[in-house]
Amino acid sequence: MKTIINSLLLLALALALSLPSPPGPVSAATVRQAVWAGRFYGADPSELGPDIDQLTRKAQKTRIQIPENKSLRAIIMPHAGYIYSGWTAAHASLVLSPDQFSKTILLGPDHRIGFKNAAISDVAAYETPLGSVSLHKDVTILRRQPDLFQGLPASRDKEHSLEVVLPFLQRYLTDFQLVPVIIGQADVQRISKALDSIINRDTLLVVSSDLSHFLSYSEAVVRDRETIGEIINLKPEKLVKTDNRACGKMPLLILTEIARRHHWQPVLLHYSNSGDTAGDRSRVVGYAAIAFFGDIPMKNTDNPATQFSEAQGQVLVRLARETIMDKLGRGAAEPAAEDLIAALDDDRFNFPCGTFVTLKIKGQLRGCIGNLTSTDTVLDGVKRNAINAALHDPRFSPLSKDELAQTEIEVSILSEPQPLAYRDGQDLIEKLRAQVDGVIIRKGHASATFLPQVWEQLPRPEDFLTHLCKKAGLPADAWKNSELEVSTYQVQYFEENQ
Repeated sequence: MKTIINSLLLLALALALSLPSPPGPVSAATVRQAVWAGRFYGADPSELGPDIDQLTRKAQKTRIQIPENKSLRAIIMPHAGYIYSGWTAAHASLVLSPDQFSKTILLGPDHRIGFKNAAISDVAAYETPLGSVSLHKDVTILRRQPDLFQGLPASRDKEHSLEVVLPFLQRYLTDFQLVPVIIGQADVQRISKALDSIINRDTLLVVSSDLSHFLSYSEAVVRDRETIGEIINLKPEKLVKTDNRACGKMPLLILTEIARRHHWQPVLLHYSNSGDTAGDRSRVVGYAAIAFFGDIPMKNTDNPATQFSEAQGQVLVRLARETIMDKLGRGAAEPAAEDLIAALDDDRFNFPCGTFVTLKIKGQLRGCIGNLTSTDTVLDGVKRNAINAALHDPRFSPLSKDELAQTEIEVSILSEPQPLAYRDGQDLIEKLRAQVDGVIIRKGHASATFLPQVWEQLPRPEDFLTHLCKKAGLPADAWKNSELEVSTYQVQYFEENQ
């Protein structure tokens, strides 16, 4: 009997040890403590909150028109001392509100250590005088890629670019979890794709960056306005080619890469420099608040297929490739085929939606076929359009087995096309959104479309419309009058990971 009792006690103890611990406060050892409170911003919570509120009231006096029927996706904020950059940072209040996002990805530059790619502090929460913010579970997904996201011991994490922005987010969003990423000399493409895989409609992407440093007031205004213009146009070439544009150059490049992919529209909320606030005008630092807006999820917002993650997009790209392989008699190995079948077991792929499949070889178009309306499910549309793009695009000969290995595949998911009313050619140009809108034109039996990706080759609306008219077999200047039927749509598109 004694042996049985001892065995039961041991079993009970084992079960108790295996059960999860009850929820409670995060231990101090796993919290990234506030390092810069009392230097960049107030350390007393009874003063810090009112300080931010005062800056917010000041920002409200210089508010701008926010785009209607748009969804906030990202924001750029500065990270200097609040007496210098707080006025501009507080313009985030124009677009943020409590409980608006449950997850915030916060990217800031590495000012102190010097490392490759990115780092995430080895903690469970960040703390400021306004309280602690727990890390989101998606941090685990990034930590599984240590070549991109290395661990950073809390004792070494003295970076201010994330910490200084956090109290503003706490004040405006109130309840959210954090994905804090410090960016070093980064592989922009790989990191942007990794971050994109954890972005959904409940995610806000925040980039912490100041602009030029220690130029004269007049020099800074000229340079910063040029930098802001490049960000607004999503073409930040000078960030890459010239120095002293922004300390957060790498996070900004990652953001603009993601914004291009999703056709987010940047809007300048505010610009200032330290000479406008509390600094000497002989040597100033520039600050900008820029918000990025996307379309409120593609039409039929109750349809779960209206937005796909990067991971789901890559599944569709794999489906397109393996469909073509099978049609050409080069089927995938059995384990890979089984893996794809499992990945496709997702209800989102079974909703009707317009799709396009685009094939390129060495950057040159090799086939592009799709359907503009939701006549097929996403899954069926991708399979059918993959075969048609490879074998039945009348502009090209059928794709050969040898060409397939060189072929880059892109899958586009379309919103429902919407008619666009316009008065004349000039009005049409003004209403089209470069880099955002796909365009359909019709006149009688003639019709043609360009996906939004075509704006990259034809960035001027006049050229875009001229080539589109030619594609439809219409006179090149047919867009200059109001006789064309014009519709627009938006896409999510996914390029094949190499």
